[in-house]
Amino acid sequence: QLQLVESGGGLVQPGGSLRLSCAASGFTGDYYAIGWFRQAPGKEREGVSCISSSDGRTYYVDSVKGRFTISRDNAKNTVYLQMNSLKPEDTAVYYCAARAFPWKPNLGWGRHFEYDYWGQGTQVTVSS
Repeated sequence: QLQLVESGGGLVQPGGSLRLSCAASGFTGDYYAIGWFRQAPGKEREGVSCISSSDGRTYYVDSVKGRFTISRDNAKNTVYLQMNSLKPEDTAVYYCAARAFPWKPNLGWGRHFEYDYWGQGTQVTVSS
């Protein structure tokens, strides 16, 4: 069983930065990729970014490209999401999640129901 714990959320002004962390424990070898998702009130859960466990390849939703960076520290079993140039529309609860199997090329990485393990979420609020 894999456990995921997010941290690093908070209140930040537009244009500011935050770094989210996702610490994994338990059977950490049993996943294909780690993804970051977010969910704003009244909206569907959205895939933000993903990093492959095997080759470190990264993926982003278009709305965060050039502003967010996903990375990993294998020694610490931790995945990070560096968020720069934050906008009010980035406000949401952010979750990290792990999936055990690769996605189909024509479907992509962002289908949240294909992820097997989830953290509890951390709130990110971007407001002046």
